[in-house]
Amino acid sequence: MPKPSVQDQLTSRADQLQAAIAILQQEIQQILTEGEVAPPGARVMRYQVKRKNSCYWYYKLQALEPLFPTSSKSGSMSKYKHLGKAGSPEHIAAVLNVARRSKIDGLQRAINSLTESWLQVCFGEETDKDKKSDK
Repeated sequence: MPKPSVQDQLTSRADQLQAAIAILQQEIQQILTEGEVAPPGARVMRYQVKRKNSCYWYYKLQALEPLFPTSSKSGSMSKYKHLGKAGSPEHIAAVLNVARRSKIDGLQRAINSLTESWLQVCFGEETDKDKKSDK
């Protein structure tokens, strides 16, 4: 059986890269159906409130920019959303939302890497060694 040409090899590799990208995009879509996703860069933070004879630990969702409506009537936005104590429904939901965001971000980095590879395969130049081996 003759060895596939360089063009056939490139086409095959490009197809495999596109298939891998499609799989990762499907995984992102699946995650989006599971529930709310935290904004990019958001994280759950623990903070302490000290009172006269005691201290309390609470959690907040912190974004990179003001995204959350404040409780005031001014309609202003805040970078923080109070989640309450550990194990509260808001706390658990926020942790799951941030986990979904982390998964999506990781998948998107993989998609970006594969897309770069696809562009290189489709539009990049072959090395001199590869060109000589095809002759």
